[in-house]
Amino acid sequence: MKRKRASAKEVYTLADLQNWRDATRDVDPPIRLGVIGDPVAHSLSPQVQNAALREAKIDGQYARFQISPSELRQALNRLRTLSFIGANLTVPHKIAALEFVDDLDESALRIGAVNTLKIDNGQVRGFNTDGKGFSRAIREEFSVDLRDLRIMILGAGGAARAIALQCAKESCERLVIANRTFEEAKKLADELRDLFAGPKVLGPVARLQAIAWEESAFRFQIANVDLIVNATPLGLNRSDPSPIPSRLLAPHLMIYDTVYSERRTPFISAALEAGARAANGLSMLLHQGALGFEIWFGREAPIDAMRAAL
Repeated sequence: MKRKRASAKEVYTLADLQNWRDATRDVDPPIRLGVIGDPVAHSLSPQVQNAALREAKIDGQYARFQISPSELRQALNRLRTLSFIGANLTVPHKIAALEFVDDLDESALRIGAVNTLKIDNGQVRGFNTDGKGFSRAIREEFSVDLRDLRIMILGAGGAARAIALQCAKESCERLVIANRTFEEAKKLADELRDLFAGPKVLGPVARLQAIAWEESAFRFQIANVDLIVNATPLGLNRSDPSPIPSRLLAPHLMIYDTVYSERRTPFISAALEAGARAANGLSMLLHQGALGFEIWFGREAPIDAMRAAL
């Protein structure tokens, strides 16, 4: 008799991983990939990756895993023993995961954060596709390359580090990093200083700069940047304010919010109110997802099917 197919649950937990056979007894095709986060229920990665798996005729599916910071080590150790191909990591695990992997690719090592894991014979290798995914997203959304932009990044965590490094690698015109903890912004800027030692002409403002999270600092920088990127979690919750109030924003700006949701984030709303162009993190999710697919399967991702699923 043909086995009845069962869909994956909306979200799995560490308890499910520890009793994986029972938790997925009727799930078909088997879950072999997933996204690990806290929170994770909002993630659209399953829609994107499952569309890719179907299009590529790969027998497996991708699910969400709600894992707290204190559970991360146990969860990753459990994945090693199951038939998982890999996983994605989202807030707040990208930096913490560094100590739980066996090997890191050059990008993840330099960024100091991981968003993609590949599991092979019990060994876990960490990668970071955030930077390249971001670069492709900006080109898609605004038809411009990072090298031609003056950029301000809000945040200094895992996503911000990847984006900042990509901006530096592509020799952007200017890079400003703002963070609520100024020391973290300064530390990130200092780590990138060697990449800004090239021959670009310096104007009246510094080409690489860390600034305090203050209205006066934002006001000054907005006159001297083209693109502002929110790489903080602000906007994940409905009650969050915009990281920069609309009264400070200007029509010449491009706004990219790495947070995405079904409704406009507060930052997107503030940008549109100010007459600026704005885009949310869906395009970055798409492109970093395609890069992850290529890491897991060693073949080109079916990006049109992935885009259609979004």
